Amino acid sequence: MDISDIVKTISQENFAEDLIKGLSSIPKYLPSRYLYDDKGDVLFQKIMNLEEYYLTRAEFQILQNNKEDLLDYFIHYNKPFDLIELGAGDGLKTRILLKFLTDKNAAFQYIPVDISGNILKLLSSELRKEFPDLVLKPHCNDYFSAMSELRKFEGKRKVVLFMGGNIGNFSLQESINFYNELNKSLLAGDLVLTGFDLKKDPRLILKAYDDSEGITAKFNLNLLERINKEFSGDFKTENFSHFPYYDPTTGECKSFLLSTVNQSVRLKALDLNISFRAWESIQTEVSKKYSENEIEALADLTGFAKIHNFYDDNKYFTDSLWVKK
Repeated sequence: MDISDIVKTISQENFAEDLIKGLSSIPKYLPSRYLYDDKGDVLFQKIMNLEEYYLTRAEFQILQNNKEDLLDYFIHYNKPFDLIELGAGDGLKTRILLKFLTDKNAAFQYIPVDISGNILKLLSSELRKEFPDLVLKPHCNDYFSAMSELRKFEGKRKVVLFMGGNIGNFSLQESINFYNELNKSLLAGDLVLTGFDLKKDPRLILKAYDDSEGITAKFNLNLLERINKEFSGDFKTENFSHFPYYDPTTGECKSFLLSTVNQSVRLKALDLNISFRAWESIQTEVSKKYSENEIEALADLTGFAKIHNFYDDNKYFTDSLWVKK
């Protein structure tokens, strides 16, 4: 069955509701998930290849150097298991694990979950060519909705991947809610592998979100172009500026779009007018960085126990393996 027949997309109604709510709030904000449309996906792939964006390389190194140890944890008495990845993206890093698992004839099926139907179609097509015997069941959904789907996969051990530092896009309370909900979808002994970007030199972190080529700025501004296209808007991107900010105390790196002039924007499809003062902001993303103590506390608070933290050579990043208690 083609992926287009089995995936479901985030509804236009939800996008509309979030636009009305976020752009009518003080201060204004928009959920980061809407940064990812066809153009946004392409731009984010470019971001991941930037010299300043250390996260992808660090996690790639972790998986490459620790795939044998991870496999030992994943395979439990050689019983079949479900490998479920939340926020699969292009699957570049995950292919390290998939190749190693298939080479070892591990009994598993891969269930990639992503909000972008476009990315899932591309990923599925590539994986079917690269791993023709792989049992692949893609799902297009957001994280929280996808977790209710996990309950349908019963009878086998679950290994959930949540990599790339995506947990950083949540506030602390959202992270707690996320893992509490995930815990409800799992059984004792099921595993979760999460990628956490670690606290480090603030200047190094900030460069990852304000690259010298301006690709991250284009990625952020593309959100306005998407709104124009889908809701007949008249945002003028030249009147907005990309601005990232990192707080070393909280570990939060936030991205904003700043209105550089007093202006009014209309979304005709929603019959919505939005006024902006000069230098008023729209928060479009947050990416929290963690300490080792914060990671362990989060696991314990949500019903998991940390098994092991895997690090890259620079200790910029960790993939933390947890087990449900």
